[in-house]
Amino acid sequence: MTVLQELLQTEFNFEAIEIKKIGGYDNANYSITGDSNKYIFKTYAFSKDLLAYLEAENEVLLSLERNAKCLFPIPEKFSDGSYLKIVEIDGEQHICRMLAFIDENFLAGAPHSHALLTSFGGFLAELNLQLQKATSYVLQARECEWDLQYYHISIAYIKDIPNAHNRSIVEYFFQQFEAQVLPIISTFRRQIIHGDYNEGNVLVKNDRVVGAIDFGDITYAPLVYELGIALVYSGYDKDEPLQWIASALKGYNAIIPVEEKEVEILYYVMAARLAVSVCRSAHSRKTDPDNTHALNSEKHSWKLLKYLLRVGPIAVEEMLREVCELPKRKELLADVELQKRLQVLSPLLSVSYKDPIVMEKAAFQYMYDSAGNSILDAYNNIPHVGHCHPKVVAAGQSQMASLNTNTRYLYPELSDYAEHLLSKFPKSLTKVFFVNSGSAAADLAYRMAHAHTRRKSVMVMEHGYHGNTQIGMQMSDYKFSNKKGDGKQNHVLKVPIPDTYRGIYGSENRNSGIKYAEDAIAQMKEFSNEIGAFIAEPIVGCGGQVPLAAGYLKALYPAIRAQGGVCISDEVQTGFGRLGDSFWGFEMHGVVPDMVILGKPMGNGHPMGAVVVTDEISASFEKGVEFFSSFGGNPVSCAIGKAVLEVIEEEKLQENAKEVGDYYQLLLKELQSRYDVIGDVRGAGLFIGVEIVKANTDDPDTDLAQHIKNEFRKTNILISTDGPFDNVLKSKPPLCFSKENAKEMVGCLEAVLSRSSA
Repeated sequence: MTVLQELLQTEFNFEAIEIKKIGGYDNANYSITGDSNKYIFKTYAFSKDLLAYLEAENEVLLSLERNAKCLFPIPEKFSDGSYLKIVEIDGEQHICRMLAFIDENFLAGAPHSHALLTSFGGFLAELNLQLQKATSYVLQARECEWDLQYYHISIAYIKDIPNAHNRSIVEYFFQQFEAQVLPIISTFRRQIIHGDYNEGNVLVKNDRVVGAIDFGDITYAPLVYELGIALVYSGYDKDEPLQWIASALKGYNAIIPVEEKEVEILYYVMAARLAVSVCRSAHSRKTDPDNTHALNSEKHSWKLLKYLLRVGPIAVEEMLREVCELPKRKELLADVELQKRLQVLSPLLSVSYKDPIVMEKAAFQYMYDSAGNSILDAYNNIPHVGHCHPKVVAAGQSQMASLNTNTRYLYPELSDYAEHLLSKFPKSLTKVFFVNSGSAAADLAYRMAHAHTRRKSVMVMEHGYHGNTQIGMQMSDYKFSNKKGDGKQNHVLKVPIPDTYRGIYGSENRNSGIKYAEDAIAQMKEFSNEIGAFIAEPIVGCGGQVPLAAGYLKALYPAIRAQGGVCISDEVQTGFGRLGDSFWGFEMHGVVPDMVILGKPMGNGHPMGAVVVTDEISASFEKGVEFFSSFGGNPVSCAIGKAVLEVIEEEKLQENAKEVGDYYQLLLKELQSRYDVIGDVRGAGLFIGVEIVKANTDDPDTDLAQHIKNEFRKTNILISTDGPFDNVLKSKPPLCFSKENAKEMVGCLEAVLSRSSA
């Protein structure tokens, strides 16, 4: 006879005992059948604190009203009249307790209906009304890992989540919980709550909830935490979770009306509960992989967490408001915001789309407008590692709270970041000059080239764009050849874009890149002055996402250098792993430039730029007047830039750009084979252009491209158009873009083309 059998016979006078071990998180649970009655026997490793908590839990259970509609586990007395007993099992002290078994079905195993989920919410509200009467200083002092008041305990388990991007999702939701909930939660109503009202702890009969068990996570907390937990478990295993969450909320709100301020934060409460759950599951998988009870909900939790990310907080709040019959959120109207904008800003600062978007929030590859729409961002390459990436946000917040100054002082953040950044470059590029934008970097690069070569002449690419400064505009055919532009300056030599789709040498000529280079060299020889610098993007963005023809730079760079010029690669749009196979665009062409311009994605939205150069060019520049940038290389920018590099590495975003980008282009090219209005699909990684042409021709179809762009906007997907005819769809999303996102994109394009050709 085991110690447990002997204990049960001695304490409860059972003649025949059947013992079966069942799942539990931090304690051992047993199903007991004795003298035809069933019980749940629980054992816990002894501690004084736990003993006090269990005594408080028993007091609450004994205080609950029980009837045919409200079934709760009844604590059973040991032989001495106590409800808890300390015994020695396997040489260690354990706390033991016996609870009556309630013989009803669990919600987890019952067929779900919306009526049942409404009952699920309603029963919780009835239970909360009863719990309002209970008081316990012990429970008020309790620190429980599942209690959202102690969510920070679970933060230590984030490292146990194997996938780096999934870790970032959890960090994002914890960060949002800290920003949106913690500053105001002290003003919310509080009481003793069940704390784990889920489908495995809820009993049902005849399509309604009749009881609840497992009060092991009972605590004193904001009532909204109780509701958030219940809503999570009402929808986390469903394909359309919001519909089921609405049913549960309806039942709860009918009995305990939910306050408006509670509705405003429920999204973040639900997400935080799911974040705690996946952290705990990951930790259990690592420390106790055989504990299937701890892992059962993991798959569903991740599914709902990512669903909440996709849908966004505004849409969820609107649904919750509607169920609770609360006023709608105040929506910011595009017409009103546009008029306010035009009162203080010039219309020269344009907005996207015929129907502009009022953006309110964003996360990773999603943006959320004021109307509550979740918008897939397949366009913005500035939030390189994802909108509001938690590591980047935390780096900026932390450094801003510590030190922010200019480069006239010594601080390790500057040299640390510079070293990390330079480690991504060939050994010949050894010095970095920090500024605040790609435009400022292009301007500075020209000045440095002039200081090194003493020449003002610069060779630029057709359709190229290099910034909004005066020098940048002079180097940008995209700007100076515009009908409103100033025209090409005499010191500027413009050479044709080596375009294998529209260019004179066509796509079939393997040597087209070399031929374009030979033509450019011929132009150089005929030019009035020797070229001081040649600047080009590896893929010309404003030209319509046009990759420079293979072999072009390899043939042209030596010719530039032979006559004393320097070669500048503008990596503002193409750098930092976006192209997949290479970290920098110049690498895909097999060349090493003398100078590299960085901007846009460098700070994930924080204004940063840089010029990376050789020692020789740096030395030439040092002979001139002092270079100083008030904000370039400040500690906050360096912390943010370093975080961006770390995220790219940790989440393997360059590899993701390669894998997803290849899949994306595969889908697009398959679509191209069925729709002859797709003239060309080009690019690399997540830097893709789709050229739209008139059917059965190569003639640009600007109207159709604009129609597609605006139809995408109606479907809540962001893309844009570019190129000399504005007929190229361009997609350059955050690098966390997924294959599912790519499939959604191409599906939308097919739907638009199908309607357009009907």
